Amino acid sequence: MLLAAALALAAFAASPARADRCDDVARQLANQVDGLKVNFKAANIVYLTHPAAREMSLGCRGENYSIELYAKGDRRPKPEFLNLVGAAAAIVFTVTKDDTTTGTTRCLRRMGILRGDKVSMRFRRLSMECTRTKTDASIAITRGKDD
Repeated sequence: MLLAAALALAAFAASPARADRCDDVARQLANQVDGLKVNFKAANIVYLTHPAAREMSLGCRGENYSIELYAKGDRRPKPEFLNLVGAAAAIVFTVTKDDTTTGTTRCLRRMGILRGDKVSMRFRRLSMECTRTKTDASIAITRGKDD
């Protein structure tokens, strides 16, 4: 009886560990986007690096969202940055690249004198929040838990 319990415990301990969805998505991003590399993981955030972005991260399981993509670039975003964020968002949220690139471009281009330095919008069931300072602009794309 004791031997059977020990064998059962050994079988459960030897089962392969499963990676969470965030690690899988980060690995997909690294494989499908040229120049994107997975840097490290801390808590529920996977930090990514790419030459077109100053900062980039993928957050999982927040209070109000299921997954979040964050990217920071120059104050006036270059087309390479917009294409990077559009391609990454398409992979993360399983939406077409054209839609995510359009939404990203609209959000980042709306900031200015009339609308201010913080713009929030919804596009194709994605929540986008763009912010800019004197030196850089950032975008956070999330999908709510109920979407």
